[in-house]
Amino acid sequence: MEREHNLIPEDTLWKRFLYRIIYRSDTRLGKLFDIILLSLILASTAIIMMESVPKLDKRFHYTFLVLEWVISIFFTLEYSMRIAVVKNKRNYIFSFFGVIDFLALVPFFLSFFFPITKYFLIFRMLRMLRIFRIFNLLDFMNDGYLIVRALKNSSRKIYIFLLFLIIFSVIVGSLMFMVEGGRQGFETIPQSIYWAVVTVTTVGYGDVSPITPLGKFFAVVLMLAGYSIIAVPTGIVTAEMRNKRQNLELICERCGNEDIDDDARYCKKCGKKLA
Repeated sequence: MEREHNLIPEDTLWKRFLYRIIYRSDTRLGKLFDIILLSLILASTAIIMMESVPKLDKRFHYTFLVLEWVISIFFTLEYSMRIAVVKNKRNYIFSFFGVIDFLALVPFFLSFFFPITKYFLIFRMLRMLRIFRIFNLLDFMNDGYLIVRALKNSSRKIYIFLLFLIIFSVIVGSLMFMVEGGRQGFETIPQSIYWAVVTVTTVGYGDVSPITPLGKFFAVVLMLAGYSIIAVPTGIVTAEMRNKRQNLELICERCGNEDIDDDARYCKKCGKKLA
C-alpha cells in the first residue's frame, strides 16, 4: 500500500504550505485539518444513515440536503487541492487513498441524474483508514498488509475449496429436490441449492426446512459437515499468516532483506550468513 507522504510537493511556496497541511499531520494546522476531515466523514455517514429513515428524512430533509452539499463541496475542494499541490499527480490519483477519495465523490455527482446513488456515499467511511496515519498507528497498517498478503498467497487453496463447496452444494441441493419431491421450498433445484448453501454455511435462516425423514437426515449430515467445512479456509489463512510472520522476523542485518526462507542460511540478496 503506497503511503501519501511519498508524494512530492510542488515548488511553489503556497503549494508547499498546503501540502504540509493536507498530507502531513506533524503540525498543528495539519492535525486540525485531519481531525476536521474525519469529523466530516463521520457526519456525512450519519446523514446518509438518517436519510434512509422515512420519519427523519421527512422532518429534516432540507437540513440533510444542505449539509450534504456543504460536506461534498468541501471534499471536492480537498480532492482538487490534493492533486494541485503535488508534482507526481498520477501517483496520488491512482494510489489506494486517491482511488478512495475519488469514489467518495462520484456518488454525489451521480445523484444529480440517479438519486438512489447518493446512498453510495457511505463509501466515504473508507476514508477513515487515514486515522492510522494521523495518529501514528502505521504498525496496524502493516498488520493489515500481512493479512492481505496471507489471503493473496492462500488464494489458490481457497479457490479449490470454494470449487469443492460449490460442487458439494449443487449435488446436495439436487438430492434434496428429489427427496422432498418438490415440496414448499424445494420446488426447483436452484431453490434446493439455496437451502444447501444456507445450511452448509451454518447460517440457517429457517425459511426453508425439509419435511421427510430422509430429508431431515440429509440436513443433519449437512449441518455437521458445515462445522468442519467452515474451519478449512480459516486454517489455510492462519497457517499462511503464521509462516509470513516467521519470515518477517528474519531480517538480513546487512541489506535489510525480509524475504528470507525458513531454512535459509544465507541472504538471497547480499549473501551474508544469517544468524
